[in-house]
Amino acid sequence: MGDGLDRLLEGRRLSPVQRRIARYLGDHLSEAVFLSSVELADRAGVSQPSVTRFAVVLGFAGYPELRQALRPLVVGGRKPSRANDLQTAIDVEIDNLRSVREALSDPSDLSELGASLAGCEPLPVLGLRVSSGLATTFAYFARRIHPDVRLLTHGGSELADGLYAARRAGAGWLVAVILPRYPAEAVQALRGARDLGLRTAVITDRRDAPFEADVVLTAPVGERLVFDSHAAPLALAMVLVEAMADAAPLRTQARLEEYERMTDQAGVFTEQLD
Repeated sequence: MGDGLDRLLEGRRLSPVQRRIARYLGDHLSEAVFLSSVELADRAGVSQPSVTRFAVVLGFAGYPELRQALRPLVVGGRKPSRANDLQTAIDVEIDNLRSVREALSDPSDLSELGASLAGCEPLPVLGLRVSSGLATTFAYFARRIHPDVRLLTHGGSELADGLYAARRAGAGWLVAVILPRYPAEAVQALRGARDLGLRTAVITDRRDAPFEADVVLTAPVGERLVFDSHAAPLALAMVLVEAMADAAPLRTQARLEEYERMTDQAGVFTEQLD
């Protein structure tokens, strides 16, 4: 993708449709700057209004103004970069992981949170829509070391019932994964949990996300593909599980050994540990 186009896209939150347009422009800039909005829409596989909205998101009055701004990159003899977009997407993820690593230079806050969650029984874990996958992964591993993890991935009255039941059973914390585009029901559930007296720890992508929590753990998402990729949030979630394990080492050891005995006896895995 050309440097000039990269500068226009920097810091912009694009929808999946808009990312398709951006990718087509990056791959075919020398010809795309001569296309009409209808022609660009047809070649990118989107609607013509989507092309107009894409231009407006980048700060232009419409597509003609965007095309005029991009033409000097081609007409002026400057060739757009032909970098492999898939490799660039991975480079972004590597940078995101580095930002998580740097934030852990002082792990004391995360260790303190891990100790609090390790001592919270039951421990409810919330994740709706795209966030449900990461919440499920976190809960899966947390259950290996924690006696009562309750996963909440369905909304509506079932979610409200789950939060209420967890609080009534003695829960003091809620772990939530709320990633873009921040489901409204998850944000409402966060407020509801706090109203119930639960403290909240949220894994999200940025500090200024549109909700409040007692603890906010941030890891950027990758935005260079059609859909967000979550390598950095996943790494952060696994680090949080590690902090929980470190906070209760004897319980962790006992539960892990018990789990290995169970899986060996049941033949759960084809590969056995020595």
